[in-house]
Amino acid sequence: MPTPTPPPPWEDLVTAALLGTDRRTPPGVAPGPAAPGALLDAAALETVRRRAGIRPARAAPRPEPAPRDPRPALPVAAAHRLAQFLADRPGTAAGSRRGAAPDLMELLPQWLAAANDHGYAAPPEILPALLDAARGRTDLRPAALAFAGQRALWLARLNPDWRFALRSTPGGGAALPRLDDGEGVRRLWGEGLFAERVALLAALRSREPAAARELLAGSWASERAEDRLMFLDSLRVELTGTDEPFLEQALADRSRNVRATAAELLSALPGSALAGRMAVRAGSCVALDPLRGTPVIVVEAPHECDAGMERDGVAPKAPSGRGERSWWFGQLVEAAPLTAWSARLGGRTPERIVALPVADDWRNDLHAAWCRAAVRQGNADWARALLGTASAPESGGPGAVSLAERARLLGTLEAGERAAWVAGFIAAHGLSEAFQLLGVCAVPWSGPLGGAVVDALNIARDAGSYPWSFSGVMGLAERCLDPAEAGRLDGLLAAPEEPEDASPGAGGYWAEAFQRLVTTLRLRAAMAEELAGRADGRGHAGG
Repeated sequence: MPTPTPPPPWEDLVTAALLGTDRRTPPGVAPGPAAPGALLDAAALETVRRRAGIRPARAAPRPEPAPRDPRPALPVAAAHRLAQFLADRPGTAAGSRRGAAPDLMELLPQWLAAANDHGYAAPPEILPALLDAARGRTDLRPAALAFAGQRALWLARLNPDWRFALRSTPGGGAALPRLDDGEGVRRLWGEGLFAERVALLAALRSREPAAARELLAGSWASERAEDRLMFLDSLRVELTGTDEPFLEQALADRSRNVRATAAELLSALPGSALAGRMAVRAGSCVALDPLRGTPVIVVEAPHECDAGMERDGVAPKAPSGRGERSWWFGQLVEAAPLTAWSARLGGRTPERIVALPVADDWRNDLHAAWCRAAVRQGNADWARALLGTASAPESGGPGAVSLAERARLLGTLEAGERAAWVAGFIAAHGLSEAFQLLGVCAVPWSGPLGGAVVDALNIARDAGSYPWSFSGVMGLAERCLDPAEAGRLDGLLAAPEEPEDASPGAGGYWAEAFQRLVTTLRLRAAMAEELAGRADGRGHAGG
């Protein structure tokens, strides 16, 4: 009886499938027209053999059931919308289109924020797709994990692809003791994992700032430098003058990063001793020139970075391409309380101080440091002075030196004032420099701000250029314009008559862009109705 031919190795079958049977046939498969079928038969046989050859493993204990989510169930229409959003993510067939269709994944953060505001629970069947989306987009994670709740952590412990949920959740999802349970708090602080201790300190700081500081002070000397830095950062929340003694001690820490963070926190307290020391140092560098007929600021930057300056957080080594004296000077001014400059410069207001000429090309260094100080100290009066009037001919303002600087200064203003300033800026200067400024405005945009953006887009359309250079602003408008504005945009949906010097076909591209904007705004309005339970089909998705 002939010996049966042994089955070909699995690797040979895979190679033949990749190359094709006309170029490679595995052992036992005859070349010819029947080779492809024979290859598939051999692969099926080998698959069964491989599976049959695996010894059954010992059964593992069943996982504990997922925790119950006590929050109200999501309305059915909203659940269907969420499934539609998740099916549109990149890499899926739905996610490859664009044209006039809304970019659904760009609306997902807004949808999640609204769902969390309503306090809904995520439908269990949609959690895997939601975690996959959050794995690929870190900006989604906070809102997605808040919406998914404890069940996301339960799933993350079973699937390595979703472990980011454990890393992104304070304490890895571990339950914290009641903050009024002194013994439990002390036990977790002394024995817990680092992530659990960070979560505990953050929770305690938000409720009882002094108790959190005392807890940290009790173990400070025995903590590792990298841990001290993370713990110290938690004091940014509810920072007050009562934290000053502890932060002053941290200025003598062995770690340079810890010292720098302590100095930064102290400089955010205008009444602190460090702020006073910095005011003296910065004031000795800046003065009005007594020899000139008109007031002029003169600057004498420090000639060295002494030990006291280093202790108070001044970094001695300048970055590449930056002069040492300019580097030290900027740090001193940034850390000095802005309230000290009026007395130093003749009792002038911030607006009058910023308007003063500065001798010997020190203006940019001085104003840039004042910008950083205004942001650090949250001083809206100085921010207004440095921003200047939105409609001023010089779009950079009297003191800001970059778009990023202006955006940070705007962040110190109230939402309404911020929106009004940006609307005035767009009306005066158009959209070419407005993208970063729009990014710091509250959503949805106020009526004046939305109107300024639409008017500027309409002007750009009529100019005959392509809309691609405004794609960033158009994308922001889709997400931030008030959905109630959709009706007044209907007149922009038709392709305009193109002037002779217009870019070929630009009108059609603009019509498509405005169509997408209007469709997206109406979709956002529908989202709000669905989440409020006012859409058709008012049932709720199972939880």
